[in-house]
Amino acid sequence: MQEQLQSTMAKEKSKEPINWWQEIRGLLVLLLAVLTVHSIIAKPFYIPTGSMIPNLLVGDRLIVSKYPYGWSWVSASFHILPEFPGKLFGRDPEYGDIVIVAPPGVKQDYIKRVVGLPGDTLAVRDGQIILNDVPVPQEVQPNLVLPVDSTLPCSELSYPGAKMRGADGKEYCDLPIKQETLPNGAQYVIIDAAPDQGADFFGPVTIPEGHVFLMGDNRDNSADSRFPIVGQGLGGPVPLENVGGRAEFIMYSLDGKATYSPLTWYGALRGDRAGKSLRPQRKAE
Repeated sequence: MQEQLQSTMAKEKSKEPINWWQEIRGLLVLLLAVLTVHSIIAKPFYIPTGSMIPNLLVGDRLIVSKYPYGWSWVSASFHILPEFPGKLFGRDPEYGDIVIVAPPGVKQDYIKRVVGLPGDTLAVRDGQIILNDVPVPQEVQPNLVLPVDSTLPCSELSYPGAKMRGADGKEYCDLPIKQETLPNGAQYVIIDAAPDQGADFFGPVTIPEGHVFLMGDNRDNSADSRFPIVGQGLGGPVPLENVGGRAEFIMYSLDGKATYSPLTWYGALRGDRAGKSLRPQRKAE
C-alpha cells in the first residue's frame, strides 16, 4: 500500500508544470555572468583578416584580457554602451603590445600593435618607423613560408612574386620577414612585401596625450593609424578609451579547410599555434 502511495505521489510530482520564469531567470543569470566576464576579465577573439600576419593568421582564436589598461565604454561586450571619454583605472599600453581597438565612431573591434605612445613623434619612411627622430631598428630574417589556402591566397597584388610551388607540389607563400625592435626592447617580426607602397611613407605626427599609434604587422596590408576612418583605418592616433584589451595567447587555430561542420575541424587544426604567447619578446640587455 505504501509503495502504491509513493508511486502515485511521484507521478503527480512529475506532472507539475514547468516554471518557465525560473528557467528564463536561470538563463539570464548565466548570460549576465558570461557578459560580465567578457567585459571585465577576458574574452575570446577571432582573427578575420591578414593584417597581423606573420604573428596572427586568419583562423586564430585568441584570448584577450580586458583589464590591463583599465575599463571604458569599449570594454562592454558587443559595445552596448555609448561612447564617452575617460577610463576607470586607466593605464597606458607598452610598446609592442597587441591590442584590440574600436575606431572612433565605429563599434567594431580591430587588432593592431602599439608602436607609438603619448608624446611621441612618429613618421614612416620607406617602410621604417621613425620614432622621435630615431629609426626603429629592422633586421632582415629568413623568409617565412606559409601554405596557400583560402585564409592566405597569396595574391600577386598583396604579395608580389611570393607564391611558389613546393617540392610536394603544393602552393606556398614565401614572405620576406624583418625583426623590429622598439625603444623598450620589444621585438617582433613584420612583413613588408611590396616596396614603395603609399603606406610606406607617413607623417610625421605628434601623438597627443591620452592616445596611441597602432600599426599592423603586415605593413602593406593593414588599415591602421596611417589611414583615415573612411578608408577603414583608425584615423590617426587612437584615444586610449577606444583600446579594449590586450591579446595574450592563441587558444587554437583552424586553417582554410575548416567549414561550419565540426567534422572538418580536427583536420584543419594548426597544432603548432595552440598556446602561443602574443606578448612581444624583450631584447636581451
